[in-house]
Amino acid sequence: MADKKDEIISMQLDLIRKMTENNIKRLSDDIWGPSRSGTKITPKADAPASTKVEKSDEELIKASDGGDGGAPVKAEDDVLPKEDIADLKAELDTYIGLGEVKKEVKNLINMATVYKLRRDNDLPNTDMSLHMVFSGNPGTGKTMIARFMARVYHSLGLLSKGKLVEVDRSGLVAGYIGQTAIKTAKVLEEAKGSVLFIDEAYTLTSKTENDFGFEAVDTLLKAMEDNRDDLVVIVAGYIELMEEFIDSNPGLRSRFNKYIDFADYSADEMFDIFKLNCKKACYVLDENAEEEIKGYFRAVEEAAGEFGNARGVRNTFEKLLTEQANRIAEMESVSRDDLMKITKADVLAALYEKEDGDKTQE
Repeated sequence: MADKKDEIISMQLDLIRKMTENNIKRLSDDIWGPSRSGTKITPKADAPASTKVEKSDEELIKASDGGDGGAPVKAEDDVLPKEDIADLKAELDTYIGLGEVKKEVKNLINMATVYKLRRDNDLPNTDMSLHMVFSGNPGTGKTMIARFMARVYHSLGLLSKGKLVEVDRSGLVAGYIGQTAIKTAKVLEEAKGSVLFIDEAYTLTSKTENDFGFEAVDTLLKAMEDNRDDLVVIVAGYIELMEEFIDSNPGLRSRFNKYIDFADYSADEMFDIFKLNCKKACYVLDENAEEEIKGYFRAVEEAAGEFGNARGVRNTFEKLLTEQANRIAEMESVSRDDLMKITKADVLAALYEKEDGDKTQE
């Protein structure tokens, strides 16, 4: 019996590990909708940080999609296929929540489409900046929409590759004078033809002594001008801090003139995201568990930013899987249905550390 319990626990933990590594490694990958793989700057053992690019997982919301992570590749070796813009718009409509974001993105798609048509017909265009500022709390879909826009711009012929190259302060800023410009330039070289997504961009302009973030910003601004026809930069972070970031340098204000605010998810939207996690991983909530989860998301809705929005939903899902594994390990016999079912007892144990029937008013 002990061997069987160990086998069940091992099986469940292995499933959780695989889902964490493949299905929910990227927050956007298992929540909103399918995309094509992006690139992420990661350190390389025998070279300076930010010189190695690897594929991100495919977004895994639909049962027919999957992500294998892929072997590390250079961005220029992995040009995405162009897609039909009507299909991309239809995909955008399937994303959970993001009401105002979808409107703004559709406006951008239409503007970029007309811009491309006028250019193809030798008609003059006013200068159109494709660079954007994404503001909002963690877990609200900023990276996913950045990846989506890379696909849109590539499909319209405005970017030659259409990848998403992700980086943060650590991938741009070095510790010594002169090194930051070199480090940032290498990242920008990788991002040519694609969208460069800088998360928590406001950390580049912190006003600490001996900080070289401003050097990274200067290098970035020059590259945005020199490669204006084949590079899009999206900076992201908290709303208030991103406003301070844009105001820190006149060049930033002049180059970033499109702003999209990402609102926190509602309780219903978080529950929908949770159900999609369950569907993708072949789990089923029983009726009592469903009501308990709905109540939990209603309780955290007012503090969705602190909860982590979709990221908090993912963490909640993982907690439930752990408690389900603990419960199943105590069963004498286990069916396929048992392995798929999440019960109210699992929810109470995961979220309140209580047994079924023992939940007190909080």
